[in-house]
Amino acid sequence: MEYLGHTQTATYMTGPRLGGSNTQTFLPSISTMQASYKANDTYPAPSPLRRSLTTLPWRPSTYYQTARVNPSSALVRSMPEPFSARNQLSELDNVKVPSVFAAARNAMYTRFSPNDWANSNQSNYLVSDKTRSAAERLRFDTVRLCRETDDKTKRTQSDVGKRLGERIGDISFWKTEVNHETDNMMTEIGALNEAKRILEKALQETENPLHISQECLYHREKRQGIDLVHDNPEKELIREVDIIKRCQDKMRNTVERANVQLGLNRAAQHELEKDEGDKFNALNLDNSCHQMRNNSRGLSFHNGIARVDHTVSVPESWAKFSNDNIQRSQSERAASRQMRNEIESVLNSCANEMWQEWNNVNVNLTKRCQESTDARNRLQTHLSKVLQEIFDMEKNIELIKKAIQDKEQPMQVAHSRLETRTHRPNVELCRDPVQHRLVSEVQEITETVESLQMKLRMAENALQELLRTKAALEQDLAIKNNSIFIDREKCLGMRKTFPMSPRIVSV
Repeated sequence: MEYLGHTQTATYMTGPRLGGSNTQTFLPSISTMQASYKANDTYPAPSPLRRSLTTLPWRPSTYYQTARVNPSSALVRSMPEPFSARNQLSELDNVKVPSVFAAARNAMYTRFSPNDWANSNQSNYLVSDKTRSAAERLRFDTVRLCRETDDKTKRTQSDVGKRLGERIGDISFWKTEVNHETDNMMTEIGALNEAKRILEKALQETENPLHISQECLYHREKRQGIDLVHDNPEKELIREVDIIKRCQDKMRNTVERANVQLGLNRAAQHELEKDEGDKFNALNLDNSCHQMRNNSRGLSFHNGIARVDHTVSVPESWAKFSNDNIQRSQSERAASRQMRNEIESVLNSCANEMWQEWNNVNVNLTKRCQESTDARNRLQTHLSKVLQEIFDMEKNIELIKKAIQDKEQPMQVAHSRLETRTHRPNVELCRDPVQHRLVSEVQEITETVESLQMKLRMAENALQELLRTKAALEQDLAIKNNSIFIDREKCLGMRKTFPMSPRIVSV
C-alpha cells in the first residue's frame, strides 16, 4: 500500500510471467478491492479524493488513479499468447496502466534540466575568474613584498641608529642627574651637621599655640543643638593640635635621628657614585655602537646573540633604578632638610606648618561665623515669610469654607427640581435630557464639595506645618546667635596674633 505523496514503485505485468505456469495473474477487480477494504476493519478503504502526484515537480506521475468499473468482469483467466492480455485489459474502461511512453517519460525526470546546465557553466566561469584573480594578486604581492623588505631593512637600521642616539641621550641625562644629586647630597650632609644646635629653643616655644588651640576646642563644646557639629573649624583645630604635638615629638627625637640620617645620607651618596661609574662605562660602549656602519671593520656573526635574556634589565627597570637612587637621595635630603629646618628655626618646617594651620583655623572660624550669620539672616527672612504664609493660609481656609457654604444653595435647587419633576403624571415621567442634566449637576456639585473639603483638610494640615516650622525657626535662631558669640567673641578674640615669632626661633 502506497501512501499519499509517495512515488509508486510497483510495475504491473501485461504479458506472461517468465518462468512461470500458463495461468497468469492480472490486476484485481476494483470492486473487489473496495469490498476487501470494507470487509477489513484494520485497513480502511483509501480516500476517493486522492491527489494526483503530477503536482510534485520532482517526481513522475503514477499515471493512474482509482476509477469505478463494472465488477462483473473477472481479472483472473488464462492467456495463451501475449496479445490476449491486451484484449482483456481493454475490458477495464477507466483504468490507466504504464506504457512504453510512460517509461520514456520516467527517464526524462532523472536527467538534468537546462537551468542546471547553465548554472554549472556559470559556476565554472566564476571559479576560473576567482582563481586567476588570486594568482594575479599573489604575483603583485610578491613584488611589493620584495620592495617593502628592502625598504624595511634600511628603515630598521636607520631606526636602530636613531634609538642608539636616543639611548646615549638618556644615559647622559641620567648621568647628569646623578652627578647633580651627588653634589646636592654632599652639600646637605655639611648643612645637617651645622643644623643640630638650635633644637631646644624651638621646642620650648611651641607650648603657647598648643594651649590656645585646646582652649578654642573647649569653648566650642558649649554650642547647642544642631550647631554642635563637627565642622571645618573644629577639624582644623584638632589638626592644629596634632601638628603641634607632632612637631614637638619630631624635635625631641631630632638629636637621635640626626646621626642615623647622616649614615643614610652617606649610603645614598655611595649608591649614586657607583651608578655614576656604571653609566660612564655604558656611555662609552653605546658611543662605539653608534659609530658602526655596514662597511666598518671588525663586524662578524655571533650565534645566539639575538636571543632575549630575561635576566637583564629593561628600559623601565633601568630608568627606575637610577630614579630610585635619585629619589632615595632626594628623600634622604628632604628628611635631612626637614630635620635641619626643624633644628635651625622651625621656620621652614614646624613654624610654617603651625603658622599655616593657625591661619587656616582663623580663616575657617571667620568663614563659619559668616555662614552662621548668613544662616541667621536667612532664618529671619524665612521666619517672616512663614508668618506671612500663616496669615495667607488662614485667609485661604476661610475662603474654602465660604466656597463650600456657597455650594449649598445650588445643591438645594437641583434637589428641589429633581423632586418636583418626580410628580409628573404617567408617561410624562420621562428621563429626558433635563433629567439627565439635573442628575449630572448634582454629581458635579457633590464632587466639587468633596474636592473643596479635601483642599480644606490639606490647608489645615499645611497651617499646622507652618506653625511647627515657625517654632523650629525661632529655636534655631537662638542656637545660631549662641554659636556666633562663641566663634566670634571667644575663639577669634584669643587668636588675633600668633603667640611665637619664627625670627626668634631662627636666631
